[in-house]
Order: sequence, then structure tokens, then C-alpha cells
Amino acid sequence: MQHEEYDILITGGLLLTMSGDTEMVKDPVIGIRSGRIESIKKSHAHPPHLFRAKELIDASGCLIMPGLVNTHTHLPMVCFRGMADDLPLMEWLQNHIWPAETRHVSREMVYAGSMLAMAEMILSGTTTFCDAYFYESSVARATLASGMRGIVCQGFIDLPEENTPSRIIEIAERFIDRWRDKSPLLIPALACHAPYTCTEGTLVCIKSVARKAGVPYNIHVSETKEEVEIIRSRHGKSPLRYLRDIDVLDGHTIAVHCNWLEDDEIDILRTYGVKVSHNPESSLKLAAGIAPVPKLLRNAVVVGLGTDGTASNNDLDLFGEMDTAAKIHKMAQMDPTVMDAKTVVKMATIEGARVLGLDEQIGSIEVGKWADIIILDMMKPHWIPLFNPYSQLVYAASGADVTTSIIGGRVVMRNRELLSIDLPAVAREVKTIADAIAESIVSQPS
Repeated sequence: MQHEEYDILITGGLLLTMSGDTEMVKDPVIGIRSGRIESIKKSHAHPPHLFRAKELIDASGCLIMPGLVNTHTHLPMVCFRGMADDLPLMEWLQNHIWPAETRHVSREMVYAGSMLAMAEMILSGTTTFCDAYFYESSVARATLASGMRGIVCQGFIDLPEENTPSRIIEIAERFIDRWRDKSPLLIPALACHAPYTCTEGTLVCIKSVARKAGVPYNIHVSETKEEVEIIRSRHGKSPLRYLRDIDVLDGHTIAVHCNWLEDDEIDILRTYGVKVSHNPESSLKLAAGIAPVPKLLRNAVVVGLGTDGTASNNDLDLFGEMDTAAKIHKMAQMDPTVMDAKTVVKMATIEGARVLGLDEQIGSIEVGKWADIIILDMMKPHWIPLFNPYSQLVYAASGADVTTSIIGGRVVMRNRELLSIDLPAVAREVKTIADAIAESIVSQPS
């Protein structure tokens, strides 16, 4: 008898595909070869003994689903986790985060912080992220070392001083050229911090490079009411209208936060195909505002979930983000039917992939896509009984339920054990960095 041979074969459990019809398959047989999903069959028609594989994964009693997609974060900021909590955004940035970054951000700090952040994400079910920070080549190196899938955005900001347009373009182009085509797991991209921290010249120059390279352009937009007022005072218009008028909006633009949008600005997002990254926990903690996500979705704007950095969240667990995203909008609109569980799970998977321009490659479990898959233990008390997997994922599950993570057909966590990251070594390195940060805070004049 001829046997079909795979690199990995996953059998048993319940498969949540997140494909177009969000199909669920009981007792599936999933074949993975050369990093991609080669077959999805039902075990009653195709018994597992008819297949051969280098690695067999028994998912009995488990939920199998696509890996989660974090559409916005600042990974190295794990080094600042808990450093300056319970403050308004502008005070938090200007008096604490920016001074700390000026003193402590280095290639070594960015690499160590990124490795710790990636360990945290893998352990909580995230397989793809979009990061924006400085020394982003160190984030790229950490991405390849960890085995995660990442869009790594070199960040630009004009504080405290501006670069010349030619210098900005040179930095952006060199970053893209260095990391393009290094690995199927890595996409270099560009980010401007925000309209109020970047000059028009920087915003336009970076977008021109991103357009030419065909890569995402990431930018914070209308995060706080104060930001909107700053841009209105400078330019006589809202941040989104300003960005439209200087021609940086298109289908490769990812607008982060969007907490303070007017109704006609939603039309601008839809018209230009701009994607939105919704980061509810960070916005709640900073009291920055609540994005009009239900209205965005009704108007066919693509929205995914992000955690933001751990200095403002303070974790990278997208399961918590799903729970918050579902509940915050119900309360804001006094309507328990908005942001239903299935919608939120889609935002964390296939819609998140769509925000990043990767929906043809990841975000659902379908033949031909990359095998970015997580497996969750459904035998824990908070999973029983199970009437609706979507509701369980949003309202009961946590990142700690993830037992196995596969990225690009490579098992990076098995039975809660990280296989691609030496977590104790990374933790020791970040603790040393944190000690230096703490010492500098204590030594600052009051």
C-alpha cells in the first residue's frame, strides 16, 4: 500500500480553519510538507495509519487553529515593562519613555528585548507580528533566530532633531535592501512614529521608499485627543486628513490606534484601502480613547488586533486582547451584540493577516498556505463544557492554554517547551539591562 509522506502529521481534536466559511473539522488529519499545509482530511475517511510523517502530533482533546497575528507592537520595549505605569500618554512618552530610550536603547538591548518578547508571544500563541522600533536590524536578527514570522519596520522620528531627506531615504533603502529575501519568515518594512513627531518631509520620504519597495508603511494615527489637537493647530486639519493630503495613504498603509476618528474619516480609510491596527488594552491603560471598530467593520475597513508595546500594555498575550476588544465595544455602545466572538477571532487571525498583506499566505488553515498553527488544550476546567469554540477562545481561553506552536512548518514550541529560544539565558540578559535602567532612574536628579 502506498503511503502519503509528510514532515508533520497532526491528528485528532477539533480544527478551526478560519477559512472563508470558517469551517470546523472534527478529528482532522493535517499533513505538512516543506513548511506548507499539503492536505486537510477527515480521519473517518482517511485514517492516520494511511499516512507517514517524520513527526506525529496527537491533538486529541485539543483545538487546532491558525497562529495569532499581532499587527502592532514595539518588542524591545519589554525592557521598560512596568517602568512608568498609570500616566497619560504624553507625560509617559516625554518624561519617561523617550528619556529612557535615549539613554539605554542599543543594538544589544533591542536584540535581547526582542528575543524575550518573541518567547512571550510564542508561549501565548502568536506566530506572526508587525514590529516598529529603532535598530530594527536587531529585531530582524532575533526574528530569524527565534523562528517567528515578522514584519520588521525600521522606525523614524524627528525628535530631538531632523535628518536630511537624502539621509532618511538612504537609511530606509539600505534597511529594505539588507533584509529583503533573507527568509520567507521575514519582511522588512518602514514606520513613521506619528504625524506630530515626524515632519512632512520625513513622512513623505519614508512613504516614497515604502511605495517603491512595495512594503507596509506603519504609523500611529489619532491615538489621543491631544494628538488630534496638535495636528489641527499645526495644519488646520485632522491627522488622517493631513496624511491624505500629503499622499501617504494607500492599501499598504497601516494606521495604528485610530481612536479619534470622525465619520467622514472612516470613508477616507475605506476609499484609500488603509488598514487599521486596533490596540484596545494599551489605549485603555493610557486612557487614550476607544477606536470606533464596529463602525469601521460595518464600512468594510480591514481591522486587526495588536498589543502595542509592553511598556503600555503590559503583555503580549493576544487572547487577553481578544477578550478586551470584544467587551470594550459592547460597553461603549451599550450593546452586547456588537463585536461578537467570531468577529474578534477573525481579527486575531485572518483579518490580522489581511492588515499585514499576508492573507494569501497565513491567517487560516488551508491547503497551500504556510503551516502557522497553534494547538490549545481543551481539557482544562475553563474549557468545559464547550458549546461554541469562538466564545471559548475570546471569553475563557488564555495564552497559557497553547501547548504547541508551529511556524512555517517548524515546531517552535512543544508541550509548552520553547525549542528555538533559550529562555533562561535571554531572561538573565534582560534582567541585567533592567538593572541598569533602574539604576539610572534612581540616580536622576529629582
